[in-house]
Amino acid sequence: MDYTVIVDGVNLAARLESATKQYGAHILISQSCLDGLKSSYRHRKVDNVVVKGKTEPVGVYELLDYHTEESFPNMIEALGVFRDGMECYQNGSWEKGRILFEKALALNPQDKCAQLYIERCDHLIANVDPGLWDGIWILTSK
Repeated sequence: MDYTVIVDGVNLAARLESATKQYGAHILISQSCLDGLKSSYRHRKVDNVVVKGKTEPVGVYELLDYHTEESFPNMIEALGVFRDGMECYQNGSWEKGRILFEKALALNPQDKCAQLYIERCDHLIANVDPGLWDGIWILTSK
């Protein structure tokens, strides 16, 4: 037998699965998935995105419970700095956000997501008026 499932949730899950490479994450989930979890998991918000084929933004989170001190050194401190960087990024304070993402990367040199945000801040500083920024990134690939 052959089955096909066509649902918004399946489409979003497929988009998030392919985005794991971009963010350097093993597990990405949406805000609605995070809200539905029955237990508490260590996580960090990594973006507000509009995925290909959609128009409404979705909060995206990386689950981090599988990490050890070796795979994510200085996690607690790095997550706090990253969170502050995300707040600056979302508010259009990209210079300050870039400094915070650099600090997060110094705490964990393997943090591909922090490196991504350093690059995004550089791009936004050079190309976008902060007054026009809505804090939403458009994912253009599937």
